[in-house]
Amino acid sequence: MHSARRAERGALGVERWAWSAISREERSTFLSNIKRQLPHLSEMLKAQFGMIADQVMQTSLSSSRGASEQIRVRSLREGVAQVKTALEIAIAHVKERHDLDAAKDDSGSKQ
Repeated sequence: MHSARRAERGALGVERWAWSAISREERSTFLSNIKRQLPHLSEMLKAQFGMIADQVMQTSLSSSRGASEQIRVRSLREGVAQVKTALEIAIAHVKERHDLDAAKDDSGSKQ
């Protein structure tokens, strides 16, 4: 759950950065915060969700490539959306597994 909150915070940072790019405000702090948060999120996910951690690092790399701000914002939005979707699916699978394990334990103790 903690990693899902961190992904939400990253998505909020991407949206703030996109809004500052539109309104011509200072943008360097948003990008540096995003680049700082993504590797930490990847480290947290690596133990159990290695493929999602790889998606996070791919998103981090795409944000540092030399392209226009609009392209980087778009790639970050898409990457964060993919990571959020993958985390939601992973959380649902973990909950299902725990429900199945609890059901097996209950049926085993009744016999």
